[in-house]
Amino acid sequence: MTQRFARGVRLGVDVGQVRVGVARCDPDGILASPVKTVPRDQVTGADGIPADMTELKGLIEEFEAIEVVVGLPVALNGREGVAAGHIRAYAERLGAIIAPVPIVLTDERMSTVVASRRLSERGVKGRRQRAVVDQAAAVEILQSWLDARRRQS
Repeated sequence: MTQRFARGVRLGVDVGQVRVGVARCDPDGILASPVKTVPRDQVTGADGIPADMTELKGLIEEFEAIEVVVGLPVALNGREGVAAGHIRAYAERLGAIIAPVPIVLTDERMSTVVASRRLSERGVKGRRQRAVVDQAAAVEILQSWLDARRRQS
């Protein structure tokens, strides 16, 4: 039995220790494209919500996203390490803030490596690359997830 792929914009999120890369797809879920890089901020606003999560919530509302796809760093051997635990905790907290919009965790193995390589191939290097690599990684995460969903339906 095939599963129908719901139409709607999804956001892809690459959570790093310093920055959060954000990408989005078209409503038909065909192509992921970069949106922005959000500074990762442990400082909370008056509402007790970290500034980066407040900004993500705003992007979800702006794009009317129906789902958020967060990259989960899985080791090459398929095991989850400490970093994956941190991402799970981040996703859980973000999920409480953006409810009822669901969060989906997906294997992001090698997304930053692939994104960095593609940027280098296009001549984007050094400081310019650091500024956009998180967005590019978010695009890789979301595009891989979209492609996998299409193969399943």
